[in-house]
Amino acid sequence: MTLRQRQPREKDNKHLDYIRSLPCCICGEDTTVEAAHIRTGAPEHDKPHTGMAEKPSDRWALPLCGKHHREQHAFGNELKWWKCHGLNPFALAIMLRSGK
Repeated sequence: MTLRQRQPREKDNKHLDYIRSLPCCICGEDTTVEAAHIRTGAPEHDKPHTGMAEKPSDRWALPLCGKHHREQHAFGNELKWWKCHGLNPFALAIMLRSGK
């Protein structure tokens, strides 16, 4: 078994401010938007899985209203939750990084 070296979290307050300025990517609500980090991994996008005590890099944050952010964490299967809403969270995060 190979253990992976934990990478330091990439913090980007400017990007988080940008994310919070956008409407919720699920419902469009724009008053309680939070920066919701994608925790699950996607090797094809160079996104490692993030453990429970580990926060993902800020570049993997998306705009969600408070209600949908709580839903995202409570659902259990994050990828399935995004799929239920018809979104690819990785593609959206990449697009938002290039659009700021």
